[in-house]
Amino acid sequence: MKVVRFIDDQWILEHPTGAIAFKHLLQGEDGTPENFMLILGRQDRDYTMPIHRHNFDQIRLPLVGDMNLGRRGILREGQVGYFPEGLSYGPQEDALGHARPGERVQLVLQFGGASGQGFMSIEQRRKALAELGQIGRIEGRLFHHPDGKTEPLLNAAWKHVYGTRMRFPSPRYQHIIVAEPRAFNWLSVTGQPGVERQYFGSFSERGVWAEKVRIAPGAAWQDRGRAAYRLVFVLQGKGTVEGNPVETWSAIELGGDESAIVSASREEGLELFMMGLPWVQAPSGDPAACEEVPEFGDPLNDPVV
Repeated sequence: MKVVRFIDDQWILEHPTGAIAFKHLLQGEDGTPENFMLILGRQDRDYTMPIHRHNFDQIRLPLVGDMNLGRRGILREGQVGYFPEGLSYGPQEDALGHARPGERVQLVLQFGGASGQGFMSIEQRRKALAELGQIGRIEGRLFHHPDGKTEPLLNAAWKHVYGTRMRFPSPRYQHIIVAEPRAFNWLSVTGQPGVERQYFGSFSERGVWAEKVRIAPGAAWQDRGRAAYRLVFVLQGKGTVEGNPVETWSAIELGGDESAIVSASREEGLELFMMGLPWVQAPSGDPAACEEVPEFGDPLNDPVV
């Protein structure tokens, strides 16, 4: 079990646009198909992105302010969005408008999808780019090989880490799936007085799921072990998890057979957002089709985080 309490510092400008600062909360294990990164993303200035796609899954929850999805609409504050691997979205024109720089914040989970390709972590990418810089020349989103050939930078980094070109799975869903929590009923959890949940659904053959859990003041919720990472984010309230204090924007990681009791304080309850990441299984037959990125392709099709 890991518990990370929110402290409003150590935001890092790691997004390629320079407009989004990251606050790292939890991360998985590099080199595994279940690898993941849970962060807070803070918008510090106007943000623009071309149409792009990823070879990993995402779950996003705007905490303060909305997220522009381009032709795919707007993910409103408080809504839950599931972004399937391989699905393109954008172009995004996300001006701050009346919001102050740094006011708009969203919870972002990026993780290896059911295709089994995994997720290249920020640390892996940093190391790859540093090593590529010793081999050739990096300019913007392009990598220039010593022989003069040019390659999209992220593809070069992926190939440097994994030894193969990037591949994009055929999208399992044709649209971003958006859940509106206000339209879901709260249901009592059997055998756990004072505990309710909203279940938003599960996705892909992997069975990734998202839900909310609400714990009344003085009540406790037990989450029992299962074959999955469970990533729990405190939306509001105060309490403890196995004696460790948690409050608004704290994050909890439970893995595999780990169980935990989360208790709300007597003064106020807890509202939690939980994302479940079951272990990735190899298909019993031929794997679903993927599109391989050309080795020296069009840089405009280069995916970006």
